[in-house]
This record gives sequence, C-alpha cells and structure tokens, in this order.
Amino acid sequence: MTKSFKARIWRLVRWATLTFCILFIFRFIYGYLATDTRQTGDYTVDFFESISDLRKNYASEKVKFQQQGNSGGLPQAAGGAAPSQKYEKTASVRAKSSHFEDDAKQIAAKTEAFKAIVQYEQALGLKGGRELHLLIGVNPEAFDSFYLAIQKVGVIKSTQITKVDKTNEYRQLNAQKASLQKTLESLNELKSKPGPITDLVALHDKILETEGKLQDLGVELGNFDTENEFCTVRISLYEGATEKKQISLIHRVRVALEWTIHYFTYLAFATVAVLCGAFVLLVIVDKLKLINKIARKLEE
Repeated sequence: MTKSFKARIWRLVRWATLTFCILFIFRFIYGYLATDTRQTGDYTVDFFESISDLRKNYASEKVKFQQQGNSGGLPQAAGGAAPSQKYEKTASVRAKSSHFEDDAKQIAAKTEAFKAIVQYEQALGLKGGRELHLLIGVNPEAFDSFYLAIQKVGVIKSTQITKVDKTNEYRQLNAQKASLQKTLESLNELKSKPGPITDLVALHDKILETEGKLQDLGVELGNFDTENEFCTVRISLYEGATEKKQISLIHRVRVALEWTIHYFTYLAFATVAVLCGAFVLLVIVDKLKLINKIARKLEE
C-alpha cells in the first residue's frame, strides 16, 4: 500500500515537472519569435500619395543636338540655340527620430540655408508618436546637395528619387492655349455682329467659359516658368524610440521562468478544482444510488 502510494506521488511529480518544462520551453521560444517579428512601423508608405492638389514643381535643362556630318543626324538648331526639356524631379525621404523637435529644427535650418521653400507642411500625432510631413521646393542646382543634407537628419528608413519628362505635356498645354486664344478672338469678333438677344447671351457665356479655360491653363503653364523652377523634396519624419539593445539570455530565462511559474500555478489550482468537483460529483452519484437502493427495499 505504501509503495503504491509513493509510486502515485512520483508519477504525479513527474507529470507536473514535464508540464512545467513544456510551458517554460514554449515561453522561452516565444520570447525569441515575438522579439524578432515585432514591427516598429511601416516607413515605405508615401504619405503624400493620399493627398491631392499638391503644388507641382518643374525644372528645365538645355538639350544639345550635335551635328553628325553626312550621316543624316539631327541638325543643330538655328543660331546655336538649344531647345529646353521640361521635367519633374521628386525625392522622397522617410526618417525616424528619437529627438523629434531637434531634428525638425535641423530640417528647418537646412531648408533656410539652401534657400528652399516649404510649400506644404502637416504635423500629426501626440508626443511620443508625432509625424512631420513637408513638401519643399528646391532650386534644381541645389537639389542633390539638399537631398544629401536631409539624409543626415534622424535615422533614414527609405529614400527614393523620381524624374519624369514633362516636355510633351508642356507643349500640349501651349498648343491648347494657342487654340483657345484663337477661339476667344473669333468669339469676340462675333460680339460686334447683330443678332437675337438669346444668341448674344449664349455667346457671352461661351466667351466666359473660354476665358476660364485660359486662366486654368495659365496657372498650369505658370508652374513651368523659369522663375518658378523647383525640384521637389518630400520629407516624412516619424517620432520613435531608438531600437532596443539585444536582450540577454539571462533576461529571457528570467522572464520565461516568471511566466511559467505564474501560469503553472493557475493550471495547478484549476486541476485541483476540477478533481475536487469530479470527486464531489462521484460522491453525489454514489449517494443517489444508495438512496435508490434504500427506496427499493422499502417498497419491497
């Protein structure tokens, strides 16, 4: 009887130890996986893509044609003048900062030093999770220098430069402007001719509509003027703590051990409660059987 009781105790201890070890190993492995897969933020998303009606900046550069002898190449432009190529050049810089206010001041100082213009600014979030988004117009000659200087602010998470040729678009706008101007001249000539009031009212509305289109074209073409030539730098600064240092093995073991003891205790109490409940239920069942037996004997 004593040996049987000791054997049951040792069996219970072995099962408890095995359960404890399984919980500990599970929490220890989870500590590594949870740390490695923890996300610190998505810095690849461009904040400015979701915003419309942003200022468009364009620049120009001279395109030189070289005469290629008798090979039938393109001749050089008359008078040695080189045609102008219009383009849009945009740089995107996304950075994280653990000293948000200081880095924001650095960006402002660099913007002023390069004589750039802040064309759009938006600040979001509360302290500890703030964001600063800037659209800055930079002189084409200073674009590369400014782009490199901005990368020294904060911890850079992503960068991108895009250059798109806008020469054909510029020519199409000029062609539309010339066409509308001719249309407007023709409509103004019709004003001097007699006709019904309804025709004059319709003509007046058509003139106003054409003038409105010319104004819109003038705004778009104004972005291409040499006086307004800029390249665009989009800056997104996100506030965040610096990456944590590598967690030591002792710390991982301690955390896993504390977690295991905590939940093993709950598991042990839950097991005891279930066993006690089962024991009480069995006693009740036995009592009911005994009562049934007594009732049968009384009936006999």
